[in-house]
Amino acid sequence: MVHSAERDLAATLARRHFFGQTALGLGTASLAQLLAQDGVVADEASGGVAAAEPGLHHAAKAKHVIYLFMSGGPSQHDMWDYKPAVEKQFGEQLPDHIRDGQRITGMTANQQGGLPLAPSKYRFTKHDNNADGVWVSELLPHTAGVVKELCVVHTAFTEAINHDPAITYIQTGSQVPGRPSLGAWLSYGLGSMNDNLPHYVVMHAKTSYAEQSLFNRLWGPGFLPAEHQGILMRSQGDPVLYLANPPGVSRSDRRAQLDLLQTLNQQHCDAFGDPGVLSRIEQHEMAFRMQTSIPELVDISGETADTLSLYGDDVNTPGSFAACCLQARRLVERGVRNVQIFHRGWDAHGNLPAEHESQCRDIDQGSAALIQDLKRHGLLDDTLVVWGGEFGRTVYCQGGLTRENYGRDHHPRCFTVWMAGGGVKPGITYGRTDDYGYNIADEHGQPIFPQPAKETWTPGSMHIHDLNATILHQLGIDHRRLTYRYQGRDFRLTDIHGHVMHDLVQG
Repeated sequence: MVHSAERDLAATLARRHFFGQTALGLGTASLAQLLAQDGVVADEASGGVAAAEPGLHHAAKAKHVIYLFMSGGPSQHDMWDYKPAVEKQFGEQLPDHIRDGQRITGMTANQQGGLPLAPSKYRFTKHDNNADGVWVSELLPHTAGVVKELCVVHTAFTEAINHDPAITYIQTGSQVPGRPSLGAWLSYGLGSMNDNLPHYVVMHAKTSYAEQSLFNRLWGPGFLPAEHQGILMRSQGDPVLYLANPPGVSRSDRRAQLDLLQTLNQQHCDAFGDPGVLSRIEQHEMAFRMQTSIPELVDISGETADTLSLYGDDVNTPGSFAACCLQARRLVERGVRNVQIFHRGWDAHGNLPAEHESQCRDIDQGSAALIQDLKRHGLLDDTLVVWGGEFGRTVYCQGGLTRENYGRDHHPRCFTVWMAGGGVKPGITYGRTDDYGYNIADEHGQPIFPQPAKETWTPGSMHIHDLNATILHQLGIDHRRLTYRYQGRDFRLTDIHGHVMHDLVQG
């Protein structure tokens, strides 16, 4: 689907632009068919008629995405990627042939003591859902209980080695700020299923280790129209900023103000052909509708005691990860396409055990409860849940090393993410790493050199562009065809790369 900013400016009220701006009130199938007739999107197999709802380019397996983002880089070595061989090599140097001259951060490149191997102090248990089974550490007892629903990928990788470019990269498809976020692309491509709630909702869960900053660009629209940005829901005060009317202003007064403002904005749009004005009109109207929909959403008093106990005691603490997960289920239940929960504090360069134990207590029960709760409500089949960070952590130690305490540096070459629901295969692992968890390995466990690259897909690996391509695919979007023309170029989330991970999805 291609929109030209210049064409929008010249023909703001053309039929194509009109339907693009009013997608919230239209069924996706009807919108897609109208766009297909205009030449915006066509499905080759159907002779120019778009695929059935809710997909834009093909039949979708999922309607919603809930992205649980662990900002800072969780340690796959201590949670998911079990490496018993390292236990026998405590304190030994990482072999040179395993590193193979690959770039590492300046924090450990010249550290005294070199790169000593740091085995995880945590016990792992194998859950035999299939021939291979899924290893899960004792840090995640609740998540282990739902592992039969998970597709665990050990071989995600990225080129970015530091936090800001890495998190910007996985969220927007570029290490350079300014591109639209994943949620904004989904909003642009599919619209919303609820007129009274945003297309895309973001929450920041509370944490004891909030070292890393989170920037608006991570859920921003970039150069897409402003209505596609994520709306940040807060845990204190008004759930959404500026939602409440000022003191002394009634709801009817507010309605009258908006009606006058809309008339003035429409006159400006008619006179100057500025498409941004229509975005402002829609945002004002959405805010007015949210004055009634948001208070109902955040009121969990109607949830059963059984549901609340599933999430644990933290669910009653506003802003906790468990409370955010419950709100995520309530949001998709009400038709919100994309929900993202950011949980900071995974950047454990030192004192990793204490920090990760706290972090895992925050997220373990909530993550597992979300999977169970979605399934109970019949929502897991059409909701894709994604868990992961911007990269992983090294098998070698940063700083002082004991068997009980160690730190780990950034590691982008292979790390673990998992997915559940939304048409992905449950109860499987995908890809393998070498005996040190340092490189992506072949089917025999031998490191793959040179490192897999984003340009050509290597079996058993998953670049972050591949992850985003697969997310879009499950929602009925061909990542190669969801584009937006800006400054003379057609941009897309996956840039000029990305492969759908067909081995991970059903059908």
